[in-house]
Formats: sequence, C-alpha cells, structure tokens
Amino acid sequence: MVKVIRGRERFLTKLYAFVDFAMMQGAFFLAWVLKFKVFHNGVGGHLPLEDYLFWSFVYGAIAIVIGYLVELYAPKRKEKFSNELAKVLQVHTLSMFVLLSVLFTFKTVDVSRSFLLLYFAWNLILVSIYRYIVKQSLRTLRKKGYNKQFVLIIGAGSIGRKYFENLQMHPEFGLEVVGFLDDFRTKHAPEFAHYKPIIGQTADLEHVLSHQLIDEVIVALPLQAYPKYREIIAVCEKMGVRVSIIPDFYDILPAAPHFEIFGDLPIINVRDVPLDELRNRVLKRSFDIVFSLVAIIVTSPIMLLIAIGIKLTSPGPIIFKQERVGLNRRTFYMYKFRSMKPMPQSVSDTQWTVESDPRRTKFGAFLRKTSLDELPQFFNVLKGDMSIVGPRPERPFFVEKFKKEIPKYMIKHHVRPGITGWAQVCGLRGDTSIQERIEHDLFYIENWSLWLDIKIILLTITNGLVNKNAY
Repeated sequence: MVKVIRGRERFLTKLYAFVDFAMMQGAFFLAWVLKFKVFHNGVGGHLPLEDYLFWSFVYGAIAIVIGYLVELYAPKRKEKFSNELAKVLQVHTLSMFVLLSVLFTFKTVDVSRSFLLLYFAWNLILVSIYRYIVKQSLRTLRKKGYNKQFVLIIGAGSIGRKYFENLQMHPEFGLEVVGFLDDFRTKHAPEFAHYKPIIGQTADLEHVLSHQLIDEVIVALPLQAYPKYREIIAVCEKMGVRVSIIPDFYDILPAAPHFEIFGDLPIINVRDVPLDELRNRVLKRSFDIVFSLVAIIVTSPIMLLIAIGIKLTSPGPIIFKQERVGLNRRTFYMYKFRSMKPMPQSVSDTQWTVESDPRRTKFGAFLRKTSLDELPQFFNVLKGDMSIVGPRPERPFFVEKFKKEIPKYMIKHHVRPGITGWAQVCGLRGDTSIQERIEHDLFYIENWSLWLDIKIILLTITNGLVNKNAY
C-alpha cells in the first residue's frame, strides 16, 4: 500500500499543508486549555473561545501562505531536517509578526499576550515533532525499497561514478539509479563492474525515457561534451523528466555554490555565505546589540574593579587599543583591558604572545587567563566593528603574513570578527594552529545560524572562561 505514495508529490504537498494547519489548531486548543483552564486564576475575564479560534484560523492561513513562499512545502528528499526545522521557525516567527500587526490594525488588543506566547511555542513543538516523525518514517520506508524515484546518469566517467557512489551511501533518499548512458564506453572498468550497467549512448536518451520509468536525469559530462547539453535538456523537457547538471568543475568549488541571476545571465556565487542575506545580517546585528547592551550592564561592576586593579598594579592606560582587520578587510581599533607593560606600537603589533610572556603584568596574566581582558570588546560590538560570535580579528602585520602562507585565510573577513568563535570553543586559542582555526572559521561562516551563535555562546560559558591556551 505504501508504494502508492510514489508519484503523488503534489498530493503529499497539499497533505503536508493540511496537516500543518491541523497541528496549528491543535496548538491553539492546547494553549487555550493551559492558559484559561489549567493556569487561570479566575480573576478577570477574557475574550470568548470563538474569537480566539477565529484568529487561530487567520494565523493558520498566514502560515500556510508564508510556507509556500519560503518553499517549506517543496520536495525535500535530500534536505537535512535541521534545514526544514529552520524554515518552520522562520514561517511561524513571520506569521506571528503578521498576526500581531493585524491585531494592532484592527485594535483587537484584548487577546492575551501570554496566550499568544503559548500558542507560538506549541505551534513550533507540534509541527516540528510531526514533521520529524514523517521524515524519519519516509526515510525508513525508502530504505526498505518503497517510495523510490528512479535516476538515469548521463556520463559514466569520474563525475557520474562519484554521483552514483554518493547515492549508494544514502539509501534513505529513495533514489535508485537505473543505469548510465555514455558515448565512449559500453561497460564499466573491472573495478566498477558492480555499478549499474551502461545501457546506451546519449543518442538513445529519448528511447530510454520512453521505455523506462525515469524521474530524473543527471548530466555528468565533461566540459568537452558541452555541445550535447542543449539536446539532452530538450529531450528531457519533451518527455517531462527533470534534469540536473553536475558541473565538470565541481571539485574546485570551495563551498556549496549559489546561483544568482543578473539580467539574463546566471552567475555562480562559489561561496554561499548565509550572512550575505539581508534578513540574516539584520537578525545577527539585532542580537549583537541587545546582547552587548545587557553584557555591559551586567559586567559594569566587574569592569570597574578591573580598571582599579590595573591602575593600582602598573603604570599606563587602563584600556589598550590595537588595530585589527575586520569585516571586508577594513581595519578598526579593538579594545582590551591592558594586561601588558607599556611598549612601542611596533613591538605590540608584530610580536606573537607566548606562554610565560615577560611583557605581561601579574594582574594582566590573571586577566588574560580568565579572558576578562576581553570585556571592553562589547563596546566594539555596539559600535559595529565586531560581533559577539565570529572569527577572531588579527593584526594587519599577521594578516599579511598568514594570507601568503594559508589558502583561504582572507575568507574570514567576509563576516564581522567576534569576541568568541567556533575555533575558540573547540580549544583553538592562543599559540595554536592557524590552519585549524581557519578551517573552523570557514565552517562557521558557511553554516551560520542564530542557533549556532547561541550554541557557541553557551559553550563559551559552560567550558569556562579560563583557558590553558589563553596567555
């Protein structure tokens, strides 16, 4: 019976939307019962159930529309659940903002704010749980051979074989290769004899699509075969079969590429950075401002004590500022509590700090070991020079040195530098491998999310501010 799932993706899309809507109404009843039955103290009145139910239907309709706009209901066999979860959060956050705007416009101010908070939370919980169950169930069924889609690979060379190998490692996608088409081979080399067979040449494409059930054609040809692309695409579109192209230069792309359209020209952005999107930049910057303001208020007594300690233990200024390279390779002055003896700028800008560094003061050694010398950088965050989380900024002297020695070093300047970062919570502080730090920085840049920032902040706190490599 499960095999009837195959070929009904449009129906499943509508079913997803319907179940989402049903879950939203389930969330409404849970929130209603908790707010007005379980925890209601009996003091004061509230709008009748019918009024709340009406706005729940409005919210559901808004969420479904936004869901279609952000492609929450697009086929997602190969998509990670974390990506789907991010879209669910995006949909319900936007929907709640729209609902609040509508309530304000219609002056419906009697709707309980605590009810809306409960409603929002239960929506996220119920929709996420049921989608996780559905995704895992479908993956289990596909591993057992149900709900399959069939793929034809054009090109039995290294690219086509690589794609085949990747599919073999992911049976949960439910994608089965029926065979290869190739103009230069009739069978695989002995070491690849266990691969699906070569069943013809590219000229046989229309015949194969007419006589076999194929859902998608993967074009895995070298650049020399470019003249054949137009005909292959035309045949696939004539037969109503999806076609995807693996570029011959995929192995030189440094990250997941992103297509942009400029006029009528498609452009490949070889490094798709989430923070290139305006909404993500606004979200991160808003978080930075709020967090840094709270941090400055909370730590102000500590900063006052540190300032007194510096003045009492060594001559010189309280704040040490040093030129660092930040966003888009622009320089800025980063603030720290002074932890070293006063020295010429030419020395401080070009010497690496090492364990038992004689330049440190006794009080400064304590500040550096506990990372308390970094507290003034919350003001850098407020100014917009830095972020709470991001790659650590470096001095211009070392930037010039490292960019010649380490490939991809300069990519870290695609985002604002941070007070803490993924490399730092993974133990890469102080005199540690710059190459490893850059690898961690690139992971952060390419996989940024607000949740990753929060995770790094929590790890910074739970791992403790004292670090063996901080000196």
